Amino acid sequence: MLAKLEGLSEYDRRRPLVPSGTNLLGLVKHLVGIEYVYLGTSVGRPPAEQLPWEADGSVWEGADMWAKPDESTEYLTGLYREACAHSDRSIADLDLDHPAEVPHWPEGNRSTTFGALLVRVVDETAHHAGHADIIRELIDGQGGKDANLLDETGWTEYYTSIQRAAETFLDG
Repeated sequence: MLAKLEGLSEYDRRRPLVPSGTNLLGLVKHLVGIEYVYLGTSVGRPPAEQLPWEADGSVWEGADMWAKPDESTEYLTGLYREACAHSDRSIADLDLDHPAEVPHWPEGNRSTTFGALLVRVVDETAHHAGHADIIRELIDGQGGKDANLLDETGWTEYYTSIQRAAETFLDG
């Protein structure tokens, strides 16, 4: 995830490029909470300090999906590294069947296991890494690791083939 931020301006890290507002730095910020809640708080290992957007409740208004002007890249990437290190310690210390309780899930459905939450975090991270690949490609043409397999001409030909196939379904 952090590699997607490399070489970009502060503006490009923050700007939304799709109608949902998805942006690179916001994805990193969101994953901070995912790591801390599911692999920390939910297993009795909360972070040393509550995240500001959780403390003020703005997380429920989407504040975890974008960076405020006073939240620097260094601040958010530092939080992400700390959250990942916190998760790594949980992974090292806990069995997969360790009981867990997710505080924001509906009453009566909060109980699960550390293993189930670990799978959830892997899924969330992969899901958002895919978003990051697309956002980065929209910014400067750098796609995921597969994009490096073809040179620019190869991608152009590939894209043209896909476009031609789609055009067979145009009306008229």
